[in-house]
Amino acid sequence: MTEFKIIAKTFQGLEEVLAKELIDLGANNVEIGRRMVAFTGDKEMLYKANFCTRTAVKVLKPIKEFKATDADEVYEEAKKIDWERYMDVKSTFLVDSVIFSENFRHSKFVAYRVKDAIADYWREKSGGDRPNVVISNPDLRIHVHIAENEVSISLDSSGESLHQRGYKTATVQAPLNEVLAAGLIMLTGWHGECDLIDPFCGSGTILIEAALIAQNVYPGVFRKEYAFEKWKDFDADLFDRIYNDDSQEREFDHKIYGYDINRQVVQIATNNVLNAGVKDIVSVEQRDFYEFEQPLDKAIIITNPPYGDRITTDDIFDLYETIGKNLKRNFVGNDAWIISHHEELFDRIGFRPSTKYALFNGSLECEFRKYQIFDGKLRERREEGLDIKTDEDRRHNLKFKPHKKNEEGEWGTGRNMPTDDEKHYFKSKPFKERPSKDMPYEEETNRKWGKDSRWKFFEAEDEEEAEIINRHLGKWGDRTIRPSRGEKKPERRDSRDERERFTDRESRQEARKSFFTGKGSKDFGEQKASFEGRRGERDEKRPRQDGERPARKYEGRKDGNRPFRDKKDGKK
Repeated sequence: MTEFKIIAKTFQGLEEVLAKELIDLGANNVEIGRRMVAFTGDKEMLYKANFCTRTAVKVLKPIKEFKATDADEVYEEAKKIDWERYMDVKSTFLVDSVIFSENFRHSKFVAYRVKDAIADYWREKSGGDRPNVVISNPDLRIHVHIAENEVSISLDSSGESLHQRGYKTATVQAPLNEVLAAGLIMLTGWHGECDLIDPFCGSGTILIEAALIAQNVYPGVFRKEYAFEKWKDFDADLFDRIYNDDSQEREFDHKIYGYDINRQVVQIATNNVLNAGVKDIVSVEQRDFYEFEQPLDKAIIITNPPYGDRITTDDIFDLYETIGKNLKRNFVGNDAWIISHHEELFDRIGFRPSTKYALFNGSLECEFRKYQIFDGKLRERREEGLDIKTDEDRRHNLKFKPHKKNEEGEWGTGRNMPTDDEKHYFKSKPFKERPSKDMPYEEETNRKWGKDSRWKFFEAEDEEEAEIINRHLGKWGDRTIRPSRGEKKPERRDSRDERERFTDRESRQEARKSFFTGKGSKDFGEQKASFEGRRGERDEKRPRQDGERPARKYEGRKDGNRPFRDKKDGKK
């Protein structure tokens, strides 16, 4: 078959992961761009890019590329396209656009002009008739991309975003995108070599994506329809062969565990796991992270803890401190990967990460960090010959913005570049353990600052630099332990009394309901009928038994749906 250019769009930070996926599928001339990967392939490669990739959001087929400085030029070039190759006068279509240019300030106006060009093309071709524009389920989706004066008009072969796999029956507040979840797992390098744990599983997205990766089941088996199935040149036999091929699937000999504190959320995750047909390898339980225990076998944690508006400030700091302490006590010898939004939250964990990736969770700029949990001190473990890395040993291309205010009270930007004064020194602290309520005040104050906290300085090269350094050093001198603050109480001392409500499991559960209900929102029980009351209704709607997979062979798509397949009994 003839090869042509194809573009796969993804999230920022997952471009290399997507490129590797495409290369493994047989793509040629792969080039990585910003939030996209360009490559060449034939019609089969186009179908596979939609059906098999886990980190692609859209797959586009460019049909015309040119330069333009205004919308009228785009109109003229779009009208020159031979639209009869892709549609007819009775077809329905939809145009969307993405613009990064000073010359084009209104993306919708560009989409309108391309729509006008297609309508005028058909009016001249058919003597007055023209195809209709529809928003829902059109026959042809057209995508316009403009970067400065470079214009690309493409056919959208995916339709709805590829993150909409089709296995979720319900979600929770702030759910993790399926494409991002798969990308997180693939960034860790895990392919099913050991157990996987998500202690904040939510609706079970990471659990299900991990199960599909472990068994090498392509995410497209759950999808009802792709946009390319309505194209004039659609090859049904070719796509059926791709859909029914299970030769790449493998057995998974370990287990995937998901935990959450909220009972209703656990039920949602359980239903999603059943609908995805992976209940034999995925276990979901209601459990508080305060009760996390050391796993019996080798395991990896990949999790998306609450952050942002899902939890109050005091509670979230308490939670991340607990994450660090429990990992140190109950996850020795394993690796933990955590994605979060604020630099302050990572600081509460208390470990130095060995790897960092800059990612976006929706509009939130996040980091995905790896923590190697080992017993003893870092220096002692390295002396024993263990290959333990830190972020000083291995750095990635980070654009992560620490959420820290400057002296003027404004949020910093970029890497929060230091002031002239700050360039001459830096401060290092060990892990800070929260002082207990009964600890003597003097000991408490020293513990708060860290017993080994020291100021380290670079040598001054001239009198001006020396004056700046002395202004910060004061009377303490170089490499001197910071003194006690005397009888002055720490600012956070008064807030500790509020934390006494977390002395038992029920109080912690009550305090953390804001994880998934949100501030001031109603409880799940008030928003929905109970799962037990709707069990009969769900069973009637489900066309198969729990745990079954989509069927490997089907005939026709009269209703737009595909039946499900069962792997165990081999029925077709």
